[in-house]
Amino acid sequence: MTEELDLMGQDSDGGSEEVVLTPAELIERLEQAWMNEKFAPELLESKSEIVECVVEQLEHMEENLRRAKKEDLKVSIHRMEMERIRYVLSSYLRCRLMKIEKFFPHVLEKEKIRPEGEPSILSPEEFAFAKAYMANTETYLKNVALKHMPPNLQRVDLLRSVPKPDLDSYVFLRVKERQENILVEPETDEQRDYVIDLEEGSQHLIRYKTIAPLVASGAVQLI
Repeated sequence: MTEELDLMGQDSDGGSEEVVLTPAELIERLEQAWMNEKFAPELLESKSEIVECVVEQLEHMEENLRRAKKEDLKVSIHRMEMERIRYVLSSYLRCRLMKIEKFFPHVLEKEKIRPEGEPSILSPEEFAFAKAYMANTETYLKNVALKHMPPNLQRVDLLRSVPKPDLDSYVFLRVKERQENILVEPETDEQRDYVIDLEEGSQHLIRYKTIAPLVASGAVQLI
């Protein structure tokens, strides 16, 4: 399993470029996306291309195993690795669905005001799920509660009713690329803004919104 896989990415000018990954690098990308999604308080950008490539790789591995001799020890080893990859993949997707269910009005609003050309945080399937979830929630509230209330109270603003992701929560991270002059906002009015440098390989506990752009760019890894 040494063949390479093509993955579309973005260059520094915002254009698309083709990134060639080995299977090992692809799985590493999936694990990084999984860890970031697991520990970030908000829904991150969809990594649908990585998911699609991993599914294709799993199908390829399954086909190779069907042709291999069952008594070969390597078959058992590869089978365990496939199950591990499937677990990471399903956990990543399940984590995203849980966040969509928890923050669906804010997720859809963010998608609605997204500037043209900016990557979506939702895959097409997730977008359809979020819209259906919101429509079903509105229908349920209307049938169960709102229709029994006075006319002036028969509307509910889900954006105000559903809590937003807590971007002020603290996260652990490992620095993958050295970062300079990171502005840290104060926690109280008595404190002042200050600037820090993040050294490559160092680990920190820091407020999420301070390093959210670095998570998106891949400069830091949540742990």
